[in-house]
Amino acid sequence: MTGAGLSFDKAVNYSHIMQLTDSFTLSSTQDLMAVPAINVEGEVNALIEIPTGTSAKWEMNKDNTQEVIWELKNDKPRIVNYLGYPGNYGTIPGTAMPKELGGDGDPLDVLVLGQSIPRGEVLSVRLIGVLKMLDGGEQDDKLIAVITEDSPFANIESMKQLDEEFPAVSEIVRLWFENYKGPNGGMEAQGFADHQEAMDVLKQAMNAYQNSLN
Repeated sequence: MTGAGLSFDKAVNYSHIMQLTDSFTLSSTQDLMAVPAINVEGEVNALIEIPTGTSAKWEMNKDNTQEVIWELKNDKPRIVNYLGYPGNYGTIPGTAMPKELGGDGDPLDVLVLGQSIPRGEVLSVRLIGVLKMLDGGEQDDKLIAVITEDSPFANIESMKQLDEEFPAVSEIVRLWFENYKGPNGGMEAQGFADHQEAMDVLKQAMNAYQNSLN
């Protein structure tokens, strides 16, 4: 199997902590799910899977959590057939949101606003809110965070402050997620909630993951 046919992934940088073992696999020497969800500075750790502006659908490998892999669909690498992601898309290690709490059993999704970060990087970010989403009628919320250093968004602490200092950014994010799967993609945005609700979701998911290990 060859690549996707176009250079969707050729210009993307990879984290120095990861090794590109083939065109579809990044490998780490550590279990990425063992990275704590909250770091010693009290910020959130986010594993970047899809850098800002790119469209190749990579994700942490659920069967081997030392890897980040290019998702396959019908034996072909997945590409978002839309504008590239409006932020760095990734996951929060050490979390799992079960369906009874409105999740899908996977680690929490997070969109990190700011400049493109290398794929596979574990980045310290600040949660500022959550976009409430339905995907085919099922809850599929997206946490919203910002890069805390060397970023225009470094001082942002809430959705309200984001809207005041960067007009229309939240609207761009909402429109992107509502439309990136196409006209009949089943995505429905239900609005944003602020920092406290995002932290509540995070803590629930951290507890759920810890309970799954017992």
